[in-house]
Amino acid sequence: MLSKSFTLLFYLKKRNNYVKGGLPIYMRLTIDGQRIEISTKRDCEPEKWNSIAGRKNGVKEDVKLLNAYLDTLQSKVYEVHRQLIESGRQITAESVKNLLVGNTVKPRMILEIFQEHNEKMAKLVGLDYAPGTLERYKTSFEHTRDFIKYKYKVTDLAIEKLDYEFIADYEFWMKTVRKCSHNTTMKYLSNFKKIVLLCIKRGWIARDPFHAYKMTKHEVDRQALTATELQLIANRDFGQGRLDQVRDIFLFCCYTGLAYADVHKLKRSEIVEGGDGEKWVVIKRQKTDSPSRIPLLPQALSIVSEYDEHPQCVNQDRVLPVLSNQKMNSYLKEISDLCGIAKPVTFHLARHTFATTVTLTNGVPIESVSKMLGHRNIKTTQLYAKIVDKKIGDDMRKLKEVLADTHI
Repeated sequence: MLSKSFTLLFYLKKRNNYVKGGLPIYMRLTIDGQRIEISTKRDCEPEKWNSIAGRKNGVKEDVKLLNAYLDTLQSKVYEVHRQLIESGRQITAESVKNLLVGNTVKPRMILEIFQEHNEKMAKLVGLDYAPGTLERYKTSFEHTRDFIKYKYKVTDLAIEKLDYEFIADYEFWMKTVRKCSHNTTMKYLSNFKKIVLLCIKRGWIARDPFHAYKMTKHEVDRQALTATELQLIANRDFGQGRLDQVRDIFLFCCYTGLAYADVHKLKRSEIVEGGDGEKWVVIKRQKTDSPSRIPLLPQALSIVSEYDEHPQCVNQDRVLPVLSNQKMNSYLKEISDLCGIAKPVTFHLARHTFATTVTLTNGVPIESVSKMLGHRNIKTTQLYAKIVDKKIGDDMRKLKEVLADTHI
């Protein structure tokens, strides 16, 4: 950050009860109105001092040596000022003095700050943050650590080194070395940006390295099961084993829109009777901590009743016996293969299916869908509406063909 003003002055500092002899020479730095004085450890007789030049008058050798010393000191001050500008550090009279006299403050390091942030976040898990959020920041920390080691060959880096080039190279490394997709890369950079903004707010760095850096995500084609595919899975008999259980839980989410984390922790007490006399799921979403109220469709209620006496549900006060996300996705792949469904079926596909095939496609207003999904912003829900628009377009094209054949 460039200073608005920077002046340097050498002067004699008068003492109380001064009679005669030399007075100490001081250097005064004034930066943006902030003034600080530094002793030069030299003195001069007032009658021989040139206050305009800030030097001692005379041609003798001792005078030349003193003035040369003051010239060197002045050059050092300007050099320190230049270094602070180049490093992007905050320029104050105090920071110039500290560098000049060797009282250098230990530089703040990127990974130290990041680790401190994560440690504080860990103490707020369950209060302000979900466990998954902490895990994402831990992974982001590890990526940042590995990138710094890869590019700079050091274990940590001073925050003054953060600039646009750092961010651009970090993105390139994530995509080429870590093989992350564009959107995944943007997510990790967004986590890192939070750490950078903390540094800026605390006045530790003057310039935002993300300035002029565009963090845009590519639009993702959010697939969902069609009504036909949904029925294929619902009607298939998997033999009362784990596949049946996983299928039921997946279908429950297709008819409620619950994400894995929410159905995994769903308690029986969170299914309540609404004002309409019907059963509702009433929860706070783990990801966003936003409320979600969902009337239970008959298909969902039927699944819940099947697990009323399940030992795991009874012992843990859970609605459904949900396995780990990894196991659920593994079994879902097997289910999709057995049903002949070509698209990749993951647990999160259930949420997309609820938003599109079950609700929006059947005329449920987008505002209601957004509330049930627990979205904070309706723009998030509008991403699903684009899929519905595509389906409407496909249906209308088929209608055109029918109309053309019947000559109506």
